[in-house]
Amino acid sequence: MCRHVAYVGPAEPLGRFLVEPSHGLYRQSWAPRRQRYGTVNADGFGVGWYAEEDPVPARYRRAGPIWADLSFADLARVVRSTALLAAVRDATMPGADQEAAAAPFGTGAWLFSHNGAVRGWPGSLAVVSRTLPPEDLLSLEARNDSALVWALVLARLRGGDEEGRALAETVLEVAAAAPGSRLNLLLTNGDTITATAWGDTLWYLTTPGGGTVVASEPYGDDPQWQEVPDRTLLAASRTEVRLTAL
Repeated sequence: MCRHVAYVGPAEPLGRFLVEPSHGLYRQSWAPRRQRYGTVNADGFGVGWYAEEDPVPARYRRAGPIWADLSFADLARVVRSTALLAAVRDATMPGADQEAAAAPFGTGAWLFSHNGAVRGWPGSLAVVSRTLPPEDLLSLEARNDSALVWALVLARLRGGDEEGRALAETVLEVAAAAPGSRLNLLLTNGDTITATAWGDTLWYLTTPGGGTVVASEPYGDDPQWQEVPDRTLLAASRTEVRLTAL
């Protein structure tokens, strides 16, 4: 369910990672090579990026498939950023939330995406959701499993947890409440990338220009791509990638 990618490093056009590669996110929307669940990611897409001297990222999201947006490739060609997070969506359940249900979700400096599905949603997380303040539940961007998972992560971040702990604890909590869930989470603050591999594919690449890419699958055939083992937490900067078993 879904494909996503994040990058931190020197400023590059968005299209360098999303459109130009032979198997970039644009192509993964209809022809993913390593997706284990689902075959077409046509239920929305989004990209978030950071402008110079502005810590709050911009987000561009749409409810339809990325290939149907005739302006996106042109936008991606000229917009440059030192960090981005983008996703194409294969919805777990159809809903009426339109582009609000498409990643990236975001608050403040953070951008977030969930590749996977919560087993037994929504009933499976009824107890977990009660740990959130009512205002957090009422302010969910969408009525889907990914939005609630983001709310759980965000509550931990606001409570003082660093990014890795927030993702890891959320994955373990949701997996305990809904066994069999697929919880590949992706988070950036514009300087670092944090991610989990839990039930689906995750890869990373250190670019020649001094950046790091983390993605559901490689967007090309560079042999430097490294696969992240399942049930692993990834923490990356522009120059370093650390893996920790979950």
